[in-house]
Amino acid sequence: MKLSSPIPLLVALLSLNLTPVVTALAQVSPKSLESLVIQEGGRKKPYLVFTEETLRSLSGKTALNLDGQNQDAMTVITGLWMNPDDSWKGKELILVSNRPLRQLIGLDPVRKLYSWNALSSNEVLAKEVTEAATVRRRDPKAKLVGIQKEASDVGMRMGLFEELLKGSDFKIIAPLSGNDWLTSAQIDPSEGKEIIESVESMRSAWKANDSIRFDQATSALLSLQKQVGGLPSDWKTSLEIAYQKAHPFRWAWILYAAAGIILLLSRNSWERLGYQLSWVLAGSGFLLQAAGLLSRVLIAGRPPVTNMYESVIWVAFGTILFALIFETIYKAGSFLLGAVPVAVASLILADSQPVILDHSIHPLTPVLRDNFWLSTHVLSITLSYAAFALSLGVAHIALAQVIAGRKPTATLYTYLYKTLQVGVLLLAVGTILGGVWANYSWGRFWDWDPKETWALTALLGYLFLLHGRISGLWGGFGLAVGSVIAFMSVLMAWYGVNFVLGAGLHSYGFGTGGFSLVAIFVGCELLFVLLSLWRKSANL
Repeated sequence: MKLSSPIPLLVALLSLNLTPVVTALAQVSPKSLESLVIQEGGRKKPYLVFTEETLRSLSGKTALNLDGQNQDAMTVITGLWMNPDDSWKGKELILVSNRPLRQLIGLDPVRKLYSWNALSSNEVLAKEVTEAATVRRRDPKAKLVGIQKEASDVGMRMGLFEELLKGSDFKIIAPLSGNDWLTSAQIDPSEGKEIIESVESMRSAWKANDSIRFDQATSALLSLQKQVGGLPSDWKTSLEIAYQKAHPFRWAWILYAAAGIILLLSRNSWERLGYQLSWVLAGSGFLLQAAGLLSRVLIAGRPPVTNMYESVIWVAFGTILFALIFETIYKAGSFLLGAVPVAVASLILADSQPVILDHSIHPLTPVLRDNFWLSTHVLSITLSYAAFALSLGVAHIALAQVIAGRKPTATLYTYLYKTLQVGVLLLAVGTILGGVWANYSWGRFWDWDPKETWALTALLGYLFLLHGRISGLWGGFGLAVGSVIAFMSVLMAWYGVNFVLGAGLHSYGFGTGGFSLVAIFVGCELLFVLLSLWRKSANL
């Protein structure tokens, strides 16, 4: 199929799968099922994506060690579908991530994965899950916290496991009428006899370890699925498979980290080979990250900033973008050196915390179904966070020099001032656009919603910081200290409102977890500022 678009090039780039191959226990490989389309979570997605997202939801991982061998998500989930016997209930598949909960219900506090049998027979867990469900029944909008929230999450994972064993999550055929797809068990035999036979043939071949017959049955099912119709475009399915395999954001942070190391090693010779090589590495990582973001845009049909995971990778992208723009103008090295740690930390966090930051692409909630406002308001706000993150990185360079007993140059403080100006401009524009969108969606421009309030607080904090510098209340050092402290308001507006307060009309972004990581970060930042203040006073 000939495509008059850059999609083939993007698919080819993302198809460079550098991830190590995971050994599967079963002799039959489920690889032929990769492009089978499944409806799940209101979206039609390739089977490869479905299995990885499902196993991640169930266990927090995309590969598990079962029966002494590593099995990837395709093998585990296909095994549940093809051979759903009771032996699965004894396998350690279900995540209990919270240590206090494990201690409360009498589980090994070191382990995180447990079998359905072990959890279903735990009376204390059953009591906690029941209490959480009772709270939710009384008030569907009630926010669960602490042990109750963790127990509810475990209960949902157990429910997911049960649905997988029953086969009710494997919705593979579009219905003649309605929106919800059908499993093979729900198909009317008089209308879908061939589909039912194909799935049964797959099951018997899987159990018999007959790879040839399994692939033949899979091929027949794929053909029948296309005949029924209702599938995404072939290019979109291929692109999503390539994106899922490539892990572009993981390779981006590796390249960024390499660029940062080279910058540090050649700190006193920016115009030489080290600076040029770091530019190449950072630029390559930037292009990879751009390809990953573009893939999510094409797959989802919207800007990639509708949940915390997407905003984290977008802020990392924006931080490098601004750094490269400033480096093109000033060739200073300081912008890139300040941006790299922020981008690397953000992408590692996004890659390593799938339970907190969900990688999945979800359909938009009704309030967000306007790509114009989503593109203008949300992108402006998150790009302002990126500019402030860059200013945080540059401020760290200046304060680190103070701690080391060196005096930062006036030029470095000027660079810091310029990054703050960009951030303030974008945050002001984004906040105003948010008010216009709120009036368009909810019938009021401003209502002191927690998200609105903290966005305004952050904006006023940075305006105060810039005004103090202009009016002479503080110089470059004060600007650097203020940049670190003011970023705490960004964290509150970005993370705190959604993951700590969990209140307001911006409910589409709510989540839980990560508080300890953020608290450690804030504590370290404050200690860093205090150390720089002490060193500054000692050097006077």
